[in-house]
Amino acid sequence: MLWSDPEDEPPEELRETQAMLRRAGIVLALSMILVVLVLGVP
Repeated sequence: MLWSDPEDEPPEELRETQAMLRRAGIVLALSMILVVLVLGVP
């Protein structure tokens, strides 16, 4: 790769989408843990 090549950054739209998916994944994982705790405790 040459020093004059442009940086390989994703467009702003894609970065926002990735951040949103990451947040959604974290929320989903936390909610699943909560559900398991609630259902697992008699």
